Amino acid sequence: MNNKLPKRIKKIQRVSRMLRKNQTAPERKLWNRLRSRRFHGLKFRRQSAIGSYVVDFYCPSMKLVSEIEGY
Repeated sequence: MNNKLPKRIKKIQRVSRMLRKNQTAPERKLWNRLRSRRFHGLKFRRQSAIGSYVVDFYCPSMKLVSEIEGY
């Protein structure tokens, strides 16, 4: 069985990692409030891939996506 991911998925993963490493100041501030279930006990992911999109913050249980514009 071949476990290699398609090139498109690998590219999205690379972009997600790069965005996590290079967060803007507003993204860092919000992430400090959301991480480790600090916001109402909800689990959030940052720079998460949803289909072919990479979203800033995603809460799977609420199906909530948040995009933050930085400066």
